[in-house]
Amino acid sequence: MHIPDGFLSTPVWASMAVISIILIFYALSKAKGKLGERSIPLMGMLAAFIFAAQMLNVPVAAGTSGHMLGGVLAAVLLGPFSASIVMTAVFIVQAIFFQDGGITALGANIFNMGLIGTLMGYYIYRGLRRVTKQFLASAAVAAWAAVMLAASACAIELAISGTSPLYIVLPAMAGIHAIIGLVEAGLTVAVLVYVSRSRPDLLKLPKV
Repeated sequence: MHIPDGFLSTPVWASMAVISIILIFYALSKAKGKLGERSIPLMGMLAAFIFAAQMLNVPVAAGTSGHMLGGVLAAVLLGPFSASIVMTAVFIVQAIFFQDGGITALGANIFNMGLIGTLMGYYIYRGLRRVTKQFLASAAVAAWAAVMLAASACAIELAISGTSPLYIVLPAMAGIHAIIGLVEAGLTVAVLVYVSRSRPDLLKLPKV
């Protein structure tokens, strides 16, 4: 899902960079003061786990790739804004040191996966849990939906940039990520089950 350099038009990547910067600063302001002693090491561990999981890429049409996100998992454990900061840090390291995603496309990649895939995914989880009272099922559905939202946003940006027609890139991205989303949902549930049994205190999030 990482978009390489040269795949987005200048107006698109520049706009996404501005939007992402604004949202990142908003996330930082919301997370400020909510990071307790447990949060900092947990953020580091989640960043390392998500970084490793995202390095397993599956080629998709138009030169992009498909992979897991981890945003909903991070948001359930850290809260949505702290999780967005973690995701942003992961994408910056990937782009600069591992050439996974372009530098000019960094804003779009952060927006798609670190912000849409995390913030919207989290609030889907919150809404489902409030209605169904089902913790794990809500997290699973939200994790799958977050992957699909991020993939769809990526496809739309490529189409607007003229890289690939929407009727080609959207089905390609949505199709492979519908499957990847199932794996993401399963992994999210597996980690949350482990955490709920070993460290249930980590699931006591501040209200957002």
